[in-house]
Amino acid sequence: MASSFDIASMPVVLETAVEWGQMDALGHLNNTVYFRYFENVRIAYFERLLLGNLLDAQHLVPVLAETSCRFKMPLVYPDKLVIGAKVTEILTDRLKMQYVVFSEKAQRVAAEGFGTVVCFDISKEAKTALPDHVVEAIRKLEGSQV
Repeated sequence: MASSFDIASMPVVLETAVEWGQMDALGHLNNTVYFRYFENVRIAYFERLLLGNLLDAQHLVPVLAETSCRFKMPLVYPDKLVIGAKVTEILTDRLKMQYVVFSEKAQRVAAEGFGTVVCFDISKEAKTALPDHVVEAIRKLEGSQV
């Protein structure tokens, strides 16, 4: 893979198929679908952390503040994809994530993405610091000092 993102370095991965109905008038995967893939793998990442359990009692939720995608090649039906996510940086009230979409048909990265997720306190209607136990859970999942 000639990419700065290595699917093997992603602690959470999902597999999915390109669906015929996801194609656009130009005959390739519509660009909005990539953001759905990013969302799916981000939620899978949070589920793997049991983030709901870690935050619910404190009325905290993760909120996507920013996201982007770099399209490396068009995807077309049929294809099988591997989509990965990892946290690359933890700041006081937010974390930064990377995403990768790997095409099994082409055997290369089709898209790379970034996301910033803010810790939000629903009761105060304001962002807040990430709890220490959440940071610890992320570091454990990542297997490194993020």
